[in-house]
Amino acid sequence: MNYIKTVIGLVIILLSVEVSAQRLLTKKEAIQITLENNYGIKLAENNVNIAKNNSSIYNSGFLPTLSANGGANYDISDQDIEQQDGTNSTITGAETKTYNASLDLNYTIFDGLGRKYDYKLLQETSNLTELQARETIENTYLQLFTVYFQIARLSKNTDNLKETLEISKLRLERIQYQNDYGQSTKLELLNAEVDVNNDSINYINTRQQFINAKRDLNIILGVQLDENYVVETEVDFLTLLSFDELLSISLENNVILMQQEKSITISEYNIRANKGNYLPRVGLTGSYGWNESDNPSTSFFAGSTVTGFRAGLNVSWNVFDGGTTKTRVANAKIAMDSQEILQVQQFETLENVLKNTSEEYTNNLFILKAQEQNVITNQNNFDRSVEKYKLGQINSIDFRLAQVNLLNSQTDLTNTKYETKLIELRLLQLSGQILNVEF
Repeated sequence: MNYIKTVIGLVIILLSVEVSAQRLLTKKEAIQITLENNYGIKLAENNVNIAKNNSSIYNSGFLPTLSANGGANYDISDQDIEQQDGTNSTITGAETKTYNASLDLNYTIFDGLGRKYDYKLLQETSNLTELQARETIENTYLQLFTVYFQIARLSKNTDNLKETLEISKLRLERIQYQNDYGQSTKLELLNAEVDVNNDSINYINTRQQFINAKRDLNIILGVQLDENYVVETEVDFLTLLSFDELLSISLENNVILMQQEKSITISEYNIRANKGNYLPRVGLTGSYGWNESDNPSTSFFAGSTVTGFRAGLNVSWNVFDGGTTKTRVANAKIAMDSQEILQVQQFETLENVLKNTSEEYTNNLFILKAQEQNVITNQNNFDRSVEKYKLGQINSIDFRLAQVNLLNSQTDLTNTKYETKLIELRLLQLSGQILNVEF
């Protein structure tokens, strides 16, 4: 009995901790916070920025290179010199000083078209990275609403369990009063105490799950919100298209298929870039330089200054590279063939998953309507049981059965409602429309 009182006391404390003004976290606000703060989305955005930098003209090889060079040298030496007439002279500490500076230009005019296709490859890689970031956002949407609706579901279930517990407590008080006056048996009192105990435990466990879910949502949001908030519990179901229409839209907008198309395009450019090694290369060089020297007395010239422009054109052709290019081209073709196989596999997988999900959604909508009727029926049955129990026309066991049936039907309805909404979001993701839906 003391244990029962302890559990009931704990529940009373939980029930009393009601906040006068709880903040409402709407679905729209949750999306906005997630897009701004989610860690996975931030990393995806960084990857997109890196890919954009890599695909710029500055990383393409199309621009020339210009370098400035300069230097100075100093030399001191002892020299023994023999002239043509046979005379000898010795110079100690002969100094030589030279200075130079130049601007050097290098530009590849033609490299076998490899540079062209490498540039296109980088641009398509940037586009692929953007699609990967979009996939990350879509998956984050699903993660967000999985937890968001989990909070909504547990909120509704907690309310139902709270109401059930209050009814069980009133029933226990009634039986205790009756038992004091000999109008009920000890067995009925024990059964009522067990029911209150079980309802208290269910309430405490569900409430803890509710609190844990809020903490999980904070991880997805990327911020630590105060747990004192509530979420929207009402959901509206969209009017979705038929399976054939969904499939048609999915073939154009599914992010996985779009990534695969980009991967095939990248493979095509990779083949062409490697084939460029079969062709010759033409380069242009240019330089403008200044050289000055200060020579010792043993030199023919005391000093000199030279300035001037130099330009050149060079051609190179690797006629045979030992088969390296041939191997790279062959492997690139095999890689492209693998990408095409993956494309077919992903299409078939998408069609299968889309069909299964569409049928599951349709079935759940039907089940949802049936469960709504079940709740109405069980509510009516419970209301009548309450009146009959008060009049002594049914015993406590029958009353408890009506109470449990009502709670189970409410729980089933709540669970199915949010599960169906998540299935709907999954269909929207498969068809590439989830980011376009207004919540």
